[in-house]
Order: sequence, then C-alpha cells, then structure tokens
Amino acid sequence: MRLVTLHHEGRRRVGRLSGDGRQIDLFATDGTHGALPLVQALVAGRALPPTDGSVALDGAQLLAPLPLPRRNLFCVGRNYHAHAKELRDTVFKDNAKAVDAWPIVFTKVPECVVGPTADVVLPDPAITTQIDYEAELAIVIGRGGKNIRRDDALQHVFGYTIVNDVTARDVQMRHGQWDLGKSFDTFCPMGPWIVTADELDGTDTRVRCWVNDELRQDASTTDLIFDLPTLIETCSRGITLHPGDVIATGTPAGVGMGMSPPRWLGAGDRVRISIDGIGTIENRFIQETHA
Repeated sequence: MRLVTLHHEGRRRVGRLSGDGRQIDLFATDGTHGALPLVQALVAGRALPPTDGSVALDGAQLLAPLPLPRRNLFCVGRNYHAHAKELRDTVFKDNAKAVDAWPIVFTKVPECVVGPTADVVLPDPAITTQIDYEAELAIVIGRGGKNIRRDDALQHVFGYTIVNDVTARDVQMRHGQWDLGKSFDTFCPMGPWIVTADELDGTDTRVRCWVNDELRQDASTTDLIFDLPTLIETCSRGITLHPGDVIATGTPAGVGMGMSPPRWLGAGDRVRISIDGIGTIENRFIQETHA
C-alpha cells in the first residue's frame, strides 16, 4: 500500500495509490496531519476510513506524506563506507577512525519538511553558500517501543519513504553540532508517498540521485555500515519511538562536498532522487528573495 498526501480542492487530503498507480483513492477523513493518523490507526488495528472519491495521479499536487512530522526526524550520518571515506578529512575528521563503532545520529526539525516536487529555498548568501544534497531512504516507524532489540526491529517498521537531507555544509562545519545546518526551512523534501513494509525490502534496495540529470549517487542499502535493525535499536535506546517517527538512514557517496573542487547547489539546480520500490522526488532550488 502507498499512502499519499495531496492538496485537493483547497485543502489537504490523504489517500491511497491505486493498484495500477494511476489514481489516488481519497479517504473520508481530515488530512491536516497527512498520513500520520492512518499510520496510527493501522498500528492500533483499526480499519482505514472509507473512501469518498478519487483523483488522477497525473497532475495531482502531492505533498510530503507526513507534512509536519510529529517531532524531529532522526537522521544518521556517515552510514555508507564510501561516503565516510569521501568526507573523512572534512565533516568526519574528528571521528574518522571510528567508522563502525557507533552510528552518528542528529536531527532535522519537522518544520523543514516539504513535498516531493516543492521548491527548496537557498538562504541568503550571508548565512550560507555551501548547499549540498543527500539522497536517503527513510524509515517510518509503525509499532512504537523503547529499547527495541535488533532482532525485533523490522517488526516496528510501518514503511518507507524518500528524503533529501539538504545541508548547509559551512554552517554544519562551523557549529560542529549539525542541527542548524540541516534544518533550514524547506531543507527536507520528502515523498512521494509512504510504501508499506510488506511491499518493500528496505534492507536491499537501490538509492540514486541526479543533479541536473547528472548521476551523482548510486548505491544499495546492502552497503550500509549500520543496517536498518541496528539504527532502530540505536534510536530507541532509552527513547520511546512512536508511530510516524522518521529515521533517515544516511546517504551514499557522491555528495557535492566530496568532489574536488566541491560542487555546491545554486539557484536553478534540480535534484532528483529515486529509490527502487518507492519512486522519485525532484526539487528545484531557488534563491531566497526579500520583499
């Protein structure tokens, strides 16, 4: 099943992509919080609400499936060996010798989430000039829990979506703690929907990213340093995970900062991310303007 959030007839609606992938069946329910209430209902064993119409996918204005996540996103840094290597002298220089010792976890604020085709706004150059992309598979938690055992972890996965962990590298490096450089408005495109875990093996799928049609990132989640069960176990240690929580699992090699010289994103650039079994998001980067 693929749960979709969209803007339809002046309001936010939530629906389910049809089996042929051509239309969205709309649920007769409040879509303010996107797919979150549906995730919560299904986890609790309740039935989905009835449908009250449908719209064609072609031309639909898709929003992030979780337009405002219930709290900060859990995000994992340095989780592909090649990516750890390409940034070992910059972002990871202070812990480059401990690549497989423990996952690096940081957060993005929920308000930075935007939809799968929304514009990403480049902040004033006085704030940052080094904007980078990071294609990532994201886990959506279903059944919550605390101190989840690795062996049980995949039972807590509701489904998967795509995120672009857009990053201001100069701000990230300046502050050491990464949250500010990761959380600018619009810095987390998400979508195009949530694919439920029964339809996708997130432990073995392909992640790709193009910038202006140039392939930059291409890897499999089988290459993760810390696999999905380990990430869930780690994030739940002493912290209760809840239905709808999001864990972004890290990005492959090929980011702009890892190139020589670095290649930062600018106004007019387009970033497209595809994950096998989920779909594609594509976002245009525009410069912030002041009235």
